[in-house]
Amino acid sequence: MKLDIIGDIHGCYNELLALIEELGYKWQNDELNHPDNRKIAFVGDLTDRGPESIKVIKLVYQLVINNKSAYYVPGNHCNKLYRYFLGNNVKQQHGLETTVAEYVQLPENEQETVKQMMVELYEKAPLYYEIPEVNAVIAHAGIKEDYIGKQGNKVKTFVLYGDITGETHPDGRPVRRDWAKDYNGDKWIVYGHTPVISPRFLNKTVNIDTGCVFGNRLTAFRLPEETIISVPSQQPFIEEKFMKYEEEADN
Repeated sequence: MKLDIIGDIHGCYNELLALIEELGYKWQNDELNHPDNRKIAFVGDLTDRGPESIKVIKLVYQLVINNKSAYYVPGNHCNKLYRYFLGNNVKQQHGLETTVAEYVQLPENEQETVKQMMVELYEKAPLYYEIPEVNAVIAHAGIKEDYIGKQGNKVKTFVLYGDITGETHPDGRPVRRDWAKDYNGDKWIVYGHTPVISPRFLNKTVNIDTGCVFGNRLTAFRLPEETIISVPSQQPFIEEKFMKYEEEADN
């Protein structure tokens, strides 16, 4: 198996199309094919903040559900949109408001279609994917080695939100432990969730959320090649949205 794992899209539909083309995929009769029989995997956070979340939902639904030619694991923004579509009282903030604004502009019959697409995508997705053919685990915010193979609320919280401490930074962001420093496994852990300027490789983990929605790049990690392919963002650059880790501060 050959796999292209794509980082957080956040409604950046044009960049997604550009990356798919850059990776060498071609559309044939509503199906996406690659001459080397590669497959795409999405690491979650399809929607929110960016300009075209509805189009991203439709495209990912087509590839994952209709064509069964791609993998998808949900992110925390996917979880929040799913709960909104179920009718839960979810605060429309941190980007959800942009997706809802798009959604309510649709004709009613299309609203129902999009809602059902997202609900089905979310409900059929595993919390994380173990893909032994490429010796990898795909989890939105990462996963600890001893959680691999397990389910439950602790695992769900970790893969959606990261290793949160329960505290918050002054700007409201949750404080997260740097779990990747302590990872000693031999499987690749491919994740996103926390925007970084360049893909962050540490031990056998890689963060591929290169902050497309904040004006940087949309990135894919290719396995088994262990290479990076990315395309530039079309959004305004917002430097303060990117995480700087200790090793960068020391340079």
